[in-house]
Amino acid sequence: MDAMSSADLSPTASTADDSARVDASTGAPLDNAAVLDNAAVLDNAAWHSLAGPHARFAIGGDLVRRYPEDVAPFVAVRTWDDPHVWDALRDLVGAGAEVGLSGYEGETPDGWEFLGGGEGVQLVETPALQPRPFDEAVELDAADAAEMLAIVDRNQPGPFRPRTYELGRYIGIRRGGRLVAMAGERLHPTGWTEISAVAVDEEHRRQGLASRLVLDVAFHIQQRGDRAMMHAAATNVGAIAAYERLGFAHRRVNRFAAVRTPA
Repeated sequence: MDAMSSADLSPTASTADDSARVDASTGAPLDNAAVLDNAAVLDNAAWHSLAGPHARFAIGGDLVRRYPEDVAPFVAVRTWDDPHVWDALRDLVGAGAEVGLSGYEGETPDGWEFLGGGEGVQLVETPALQPRPFDEAVELDAADAAEMLAIVDRNQPGPFRPRTYELGRYIGIRRGGRLVAMAGERLHPTGWTEISAVAVDEEHRRQGLASRLVLDVAFHIQQRGDRAMMHAAATNVGAIAAYERLGFAHRRVNRFAAVRTPA
């Protein structure tokens, strides 16, 4: 779950005429209702990423899949209605393992230990979003992995692993040769790309860097024909409000639980 502070997000954002955005597949004008209606894959974003554009990372089978541990911590379940899903989940992650569950709100089976839970907010782009490139931003890759991990450690925007940068395009801002701000792409359900890892060092906040990075990432997402979406902790109301001012809209609340598999 991303937990970006709102301190570096611009307090205002320009708005666009709704007719300026069109559906990439049909060419029809895109309104907010259309964006929200055409988003069913986002109900299970991690599964549709691993079963779609991120299939090359997928470990698992027809019921449960996960990313490699050094790429991302997410485990995805196709459906909670299949009676074999719990056995498949245990087989995939191992005995006595801690695992995060998304979208399950029932009781855990005998032998499974509930460790805690929380809520997140899912936001999606609207026609008010006006993405644009940020000339100062540089693209990041394997050579920058150590610095990316370091800025995440300093700012705690959410889960980030040594190979998370492989999930999509990551960009950053350097000042005096030091990486001081970053954002990039994470989950990728078909037709959508998640903006994530938005992090700005404290001494460089309140300069609008986070907003500019988010808008740059969104620009390149739209250039590919995808739409941008984001996640934030439900308690991070300042960041949620700031993202909404940029042109994102609240779509749904996601519920998460952490459990331990039977030993």
